Formats: sequence, C-alpha cells, structure tokens
Amino acid sequence: MMSSCLRVVVCALFALAGLVPRAAVAVDPYEINVILPLTGTYAFVGKGSEAGLAGVEHVVNASGGVNGRPIKFVVTDDASSPQNSVQIANALMAKGVPVFFASSVQDCGAIIPLVKDGPVLYCLTPGVHPAAGSYVFSANVASDVTMAVGIRYFHRRGLQRLAILASTDASGQDQEHGVDDTLARPEYRDMTIVAREHFAPPDVSVSAQMARIKAANPQALLILTVGTPLATALRAFGDSGLDLPVFTSNGNSTYAQMKQYAAFVPNNLLFPDQPEIVPEAVRDRGVRDAAQLFTKTLTAENVKPDAVPANTWDAAMLVVSAVKKFGTGITAQQLRAYLAGLRGFAGVMGRYDFTAVPQRGLTEQSVFVVRWDAQRDWWQAVSGAAGEAL
Repeated sequence: MMSSCLRVVVCALFALAGLVPRAAVAVDPYEINVILPLTGTYAFVGKGSEAGLAGVEHVVNASGGVNGRPIKFVVTDDASSPQNSVQIANALMAKGVPVFFASSVQDCGAIIPLVKDGPVLYCLTPGVHPAAGSYVFSANVASDVTMAVGIRYFHRRGLQRLAILASTDASGQDQEHGVDDTLARPEYRDMTIVAREHFAPPDVSVSAQMARIKAANPQALLILTVGTPLATALRAFGDSGLDLPVFTSNGNSTYAQMKQYAAFVPNNLLFPDQPEIVPEAVRDRGVRDAAQLFTKTLTAENVKPDAVPANTWDAAMLVVSAVKKFGTGITAQQLRAYLAGLRGFAGVMGRYDFTAVPQRGLTEQSVFVVRWDAQRDWWQAVSGAAGEAL
C-alpha cells in the first residue's frame, strides 16, 4: 500500500498540475481553394476578390469558424492565364477537394469541362452560364441580365441609338451577346446599334474605332470589356471629344480603377451594380444588414467595399454556410444539393433563391444602374431596381 507520506506528495502534485494552464492545442484550418488572377490583365479583379476572401475569413473565424475550426482560403495565382488555371484545377481535383473557386470568364470556361462529375466549381464572375443541376455555380447576376438592365435604363430615357465597343475576349463577347439578345425583344424594336466596333485586350489604341463610333452619332456608348482594356477605351473616348453616357460592365466598378483612371473617366460613366455599392437604394433590410457588415469589415482592413470583393464575399459565405451545416467532411454532392435548394439567403448582392434561378440565385431585381461620382468619390444610384426609374 502507498504510505501516507507518499499519498500526500502525489495529491500535492495533482493539485499543482491543476493550477498549471494547459498548452493551447492548435487546430488545423479548414482550407478552401481559390484560383485568382493576382497578376496579369485581370489583376484588378483578382486583388479585389482576394480582399473579399480575407474579409470573410475574419468574420467567420471571429464567430468560431466552422465546427470549432478556423477557415482559410488558399489562393493560387493563375497570372490571368486559362492554361495555368487548368493546371491548378487538375492538381486540386487530384487532391479530392469538394469545392474550389475560379475567377474570370476565360478561366472558368477552360475549367468547366473538367468538373462534369464534380467537384463544385464556384465561378466568381457573372459571365459564365452553368447548366441547371450541374456542379458549376456562378456569382452575381448573369451578365446578359445586367446588359438588359442597362438597355432598359436607356430605353426609359428615350435613348435609342446605341454604339458598341467590345473586346474580343470571352468577357466582351458574352456581354455583346447579352446586348443583342435584349435588343431582339419586341419592346426594344425602336432601338438600334448604329456602330459596332471591336478590339483585342492587348491593343494600346482604339482611336480608329472611336472615330467611326463618333461618325455614327450615337446617343449612348456601351464599352463591353473588363479590366485594364477599359482604360484604353476610355482614353480614346476622351480624346474623341464625345460627350454622351457610357455604360460598362460591373466587373469594372472597382475603386482602384476609378482612381487610377480619374484623368479620363467620363462625366457620365454608368455600371449595372448591386446593393453593396448603393445600400441607400435597397429596401430589403436583411440585404442592407449584410451590406453593412461587408462595408464595416472591409473598411476596417483599409479595403474599399466595391463590387469585386462583394462578388467573392457572397459566394464564399454561401459555401461556408454549407460547411457549417454538413461539417468539414462535406462532399461535392452535398454542397451541390444544398445550394440548389437554398432560398432566402440575404447576401450583400441581394436575396438568393437558387430554386428560381438555378446555379446563380439572383435576378435583375438585384441590379441598379449607378454612376461614378467623382465629387462624392463613390457611386450613386441613378435607377431603381432592374433599371427602373427612381
């Protein structure tokens, strides 16, 4: 038997052990992989998307993560190259990940054939149009819908003669198709394209195209491109002496672009944008609350809460909500089914209903025409939802 003296020593040791704090046990983060163009032509988009992911990380981890584990978005730069994106996607699929994100129209277009049977690919662009029931989901309102909102806005203002300057890449072509499909509707039979010009994204000048546009005497110009090619088009517009409304993709509504292009941004530069840009125009309280959290989080990180991080924010929050429900062992099949049946989710870009809009969740009611206001140093709503009058 243990002597009384030994028992006293052992008890004392156990008592002391109880007073010593245990070393914190590190918990591995739950990783979600993202392919972004952090360099190259679409770096504006990639950097903004990365900022949105950092904000989601902060909010989710500050509230306990998922099942007690922090989340971590693992970002790989594809240098704006679809070929690089495919290589990265193949490597991720070989690891058996249930989901990953990709960014541009070009990148997603190259990857989509690879994920016919999973995993889930969430494209951080409105310019892809996934098949209903597929493993591919697309952020934001569809690009053809945003183009339709712009056409409705011009039609309501009596502007009938439109000109198009579109880049020849996938993004420009997709937006141009959206414009053509909209103008084919009977209600727009009094509108016409008086000039249609194209340019390659690497082109350093579009002066000749802009001269032909000016000669056609349009009432509004649609510049259909995303990223740095917009600067080329806007410089030529300014040099031409034209003075008319210019409408471009919401992929260009980044604060960094507006400040960098300040010397040649037109007085009436318009975008089809979502609630996070103009929360004062939003009636849905849940969406306004989401927009306020988004704005507060990014502002605290010295990031402008513009359209690109918002694009990524909602997609990331949707995926995180699924992981919270099914746990970190979630499968691609579970994630696809969860998103496909999700209704009522309040995001910064609107209220989602994937049963009404498969693979995307948002309608034209989430789109406002906004104008860059240099004096305000931000955008201002010039239309109500779906391009209707305020």
